[in-house]
Amino acid sequence: MAEQMTVWAVERPGPIDSGPLRQVQRAVPSPAAREVLVRVLACGLCRTDLHLAEGDLEPRRAGVVPGHQVVGEVVDRGPAADRFEVGDRIGIAWLRSTCGSCEFCRAGRENLCPRSEYTGWDADGGYAEYAVVPQDYAYLVPGEAPVEEVAPLLCAGIIGYRSLLRANLPPGGRLGIYGFGSSAHLTAQLAAAQGAEIFVMTRGSQNQALARELGAEFVGGAQDAPPVPMDSAIVFAPAGELVAPALQALKSGGTVALAGIYMSDIPTLNYDRDLFRERDLRSVTSNTRRDGEELLRLAANVRIVAHTTTVGFDQVDRALADLAHGRAAGSLVMLPGA
Repeated sequence: MAEQMTVWAVERPGPIDSGPLRQVQRAVPSPAAREVLVRVLACGLCRTDLHLAEGDLEPRRAGVVPGHQVVGEVVDRGPAADRFEVGDRIGIAWLRSTCGSCEFCRAGRENLCPRSEYTGWDADGGYAEYAVVPQDYAYLVPGEAPVEEVAPLLCAGIIGYRSLLRANLPPGGRLGIYGFGSSAHLTAQLAAAQGAEIFVMTRGSQNQALARELGAEFVGGAQDAPPVPMDSAIVFAPAGELVAPALQALKSGGTVALAGIYMSDIPTLNYDRDLFRERDLRSVTSNTRRDGEELLRLAANVRIVAHTTTVGFDQVDRALADLAHGRAAGSLVMLPGA
């Protein structure tokens, strides 16, 4: 194994077209106690990575390496790391560690742990040739699963699943989806498999075409009103101006879930028009490991398919620019050998 590796690091956050990501050489990390080292086989490109590169999320360490939808092969184990064998394929996701002792961790709500840490934000992630992960926060990946299809499930899928839970969608209900990128297109498939009718409001002709391909009942512009009232809605786009239209599209007693870690400012809401009649507005914060395990089981059982565009390692910065400018549909996945 090489002693040095190439990574994409956030050297100076700023607009993606200004080149905030740089390829640099780093030492291959050594796994600490209860950590494993993986050779990166695939890494999904997430909008959160874009927010980090552009400074919407302030990096928590200088020169951090983004990427938190990683499929890798275990190549080394640190002391007391006995959960996986060398050669196993595992997934590295956004949630990286929690304290395990606070009131939220004890209640099974570790996503709210005040001392939680995250891959590609607090610690280096998968825009690299190698990465380390605490074994207790990794997921076993079946060896036959295509890595480019598994990678998007590790954040886009998991967060979409938690957003669907938070949206309180009734059986057979109508779900409004605002924004139709990586997470939304996976969540739409999961909701449809559970009997929901899907209504999509999104920008971008490629996103709209994918929504139609996946069988949405209605596809319109980002701020268009769906033709019938919604039972629930999820706002995936990081656009605060979509919150009021999503609330207004609800039936009485409906729920809007906001799926993103970052969102632009939400304009002033009108109580009677937007919230009255027990319409709920809920946020989504990270995920628990249980969410991840449940989503991966569901994805296998109902055959959720990630519609992916693969890019090579040297194309990561351009692919994130495509994501920023609405030129990408479905999930973008970096394959080191592509």
